[in-house]
Amino acid sequence: MGDPALVAVVVAATLGFAFTNGFHDASNSVATTVTTRALTPRAAILLAAVMNAVGALLSTALARVVGFGLTSPPEGNAGLLLVLAGVLGAIGWNLITWWRGMPSSSSHALIAGLAGAALFAPGSLDGAALLTLVVLPMFISPVIGLGLGAGGTALVYRYFRERDYRETIRGFRYAQVISGAALALGHGLQDAQKSMGVIMLALVLGGASQASGVTTWVVVSAAIALALGTIAGGWRVTRTLSRRITRITPATGFVAETVSAGILGIAALALRVPVSTTHVVASAIVGTGVYRGSYSVQWRTVLRMLFVWLATPLAAAALAAAVRLVLLPFG
Repeated sequence: MGDPALVAVVVAATLGFAFTNGFHDASNSVATTVTTRALTPRAAILLAAVMNAVGALLSTALARVVGFGLTSPPEGNAGLLLVLAGVLGAIGWNLITWWRGMPSSSSHALIAGLAGAALFAPGSLDGAALLTLVVLPMFISPVIGLGLGAGGTALVYRYFRERDYRETIRGFRYAQVISGAALALGHGLQDAQKSMGVIMLALVLGGASQASGVTTWVVVSAAIALALGTIAGGWRVTRTLSRRITRITPATGFVAETVSAGILGIAALALRVPVSTTHVVASAIVGTGVYRGSYSVQWRTVLRMLFVWLATPLAAAALAAAVRLVLLPFG
């Protein structure tokens, strides 16, 4: 039986992570629609926040995978402190990358944070599940996003090449409202469930819950925290996605959003694997630029992103391990 106060601290920290996840990854949902002026920044943020919350309420299957399929910390205060360290490590890395304006994966930061903290509890980390459910999708999903982004752009350009330019652009701006909403829905499906899973894990470890099912208040609180974080915004990262990778038009913005929404939804609902919204969206944007020619992509920015993506698991795990080391005297 864990200390109820410690359980409350872990839950609060995880909701804090969900909030940072929202403002850190808000750029994923709004960058393309704002850049092409399909929506004003305020309207885009509000739409993204609402659809994030809706996505969070649609499913909990992925939450059980993240909470109970990757790690099995010891019960009681030792396990709770492990989870707390993992969450704090992820929050720290989110804040660092947000400050630097670089898109990074909140999902991988959270999972890597838990893995880094688990180094102090040998045997609590399922390496095979981590490889299958996290590491492989981490590398595969950006490749799929890039390929579909390039392929989708090719189809759009071929089909609309002979049509009136102004009417086409106007039509894609309207379409972006739908594709942007779908992307925000996919973000909610993916990212809110990860926080739900960690909260349920903390409740079970602390003895406050006996089941691994996700209770209603956990779902609602995670949805609200993610939505509030989205409203808070993350314009530093938005500038990188919208201006520093490739030129985004209403047509390519629609393609990137549609591709990303499809990948996120299939991964969450059908495959039940956690993938990074950031990785998928950024790679789809790169794909739209690749189709138009390698000269249209700012490869220096892409290389910086790749470095941050690869550094995220290591940095978040190291931060979490350091926090766990500090907390060792407490349990």
